[in-house]
Amino acid sequence: MTVFEASRSLGGRARRIDSADDGSPLDNGQHILIGAYRETLSMMRRVGVDPEAALLRLPLSLRFADGGGFALPRWPEPLHLLGGIATARGWTAGEKWALLRTALRWRIAGFRCSPLATVGQLCADLPPRVMRELIEPLCVSALNTPVDHSSGQVFLRVLADALFGAAGGADLLLPRMDLGRLFPDAAWHWLECNGARLHRGQRVRDLIADATGGWKVEGVAFDRVVLAVGATDAVKLVGGAIGNGAFPTGEDVTAAEAWSNAAEALRFEPIATVYLSGATALAAPMLALRASPEAPAQFAFDRGQLCGAAGSLALVVSACDQDRDVLQQRVLNQARKELRQPNLAVMQTVVEKRATFACTPGLDRPLMYVAAGLLACGDYVDGPYPATLEGAVRSGAAAAAINVAP
Repeated sequence: MTVFEASRSLGGRARRIDSADDGSPLDNGQHILIGAYRETLSMMRRVGVDPEAALLRLPLSLRFADGGGFALPRWPEPLHLLGGIATARGWTAGEKWALLRTALRWRIAGFRCSPLATVGQLCADLPPRVMRELIEPLCVSALNTPVDHSSGQVFLRVLADALFGAAGGADLLLPRMDLGRLFPDAAWHWLECNGARLHRGQRVRDLIADATGGWKVEGVAFDRVVLAVGATDAVKLVGGAIGNGAFPTGEDVTAAEAWSNAAEALRFEPIATVYLSGATALAAPMLALRASPEAPAQFAFDRGQLCGAAGSLALVVSACDQDRDVLQQRVLNQARKELRQPNLAVMQTVVEKRATFACTPGLDRPLMYVAAGLLACGDYVDGPYPATLEGAVRSGAAAAAINVAP
């Protein structure tokens, strides 16, 4: 096996970045895993990372700084959902009953709906408070797409696996360490120890079909190639191969063009993370925030409780559509007011402009098969999950195991 890694920093869109002023490492975003990410947790163990030590496991909680909101107790499924609804703070009996009735209807329907339905349409009968304090934060954190534009079917699939799957599937798994140490550093070391040829800081620009049926990458022959890169870079490589007449048959050209068209049609959503200093400890390692255009962050993370970076917070804005400077000031004002911490100051703001694809209804995602001997993997490749770490891991594992034939 040979790996070409374009960047010097491992991890792609889940990576460590330059250290903060206090000397602690930062990440390009505050990622959340959940207990249902079975393949991700298995892959971590395979490369020598202990998830129990690397991740803080907590029951799903969308509590706000004032104590209101929804949280699941540590009860067996489905009692945990009943308990969470019953104990939702600040909700009326009617609001709780509406959510229970809707959840039961979803389960009876097998967590399936029209492929063209949005989450907003799927939840049209739910009260506004339930939408604001549960559905909207769940949707934007899982799909990174606003409820009126996100896929109802994908949302239901995530809920089914998390809330009605294996025990602990809805648990939040919050990194206790920087994202480099969490997986990519260990994975790179594991590959080295198992004989892989690794090229760090080498971007692939030349992809040509070999006369023997294989491929040449930067002039080196391989039996097959897996494009484990983002959609934009994959489109450039496949488009370059098409333009250079690299594909041996017309059938391969047709398949590659269809793949490129599907990948190029994807739209992307940004995620911003605003790191703040001068904080006192929050009531929990993660708190939900009441988001609005003037107060855009949906979640606040206490980095002191998570990774020992005392006094610093990470506030996350999913599906971010505001100018960086405006966003930064609004998040700072929001944190000072909602968390009641007037001494907060901005430490650094990170905006991942193409963090995820927009998970819209009826989305035609590109297939894993590009052409004979050429596969693609990534969170954007066709699959049941939105753009998540679990989707990326499952795609990569499938690409490593699949036969090269379509």
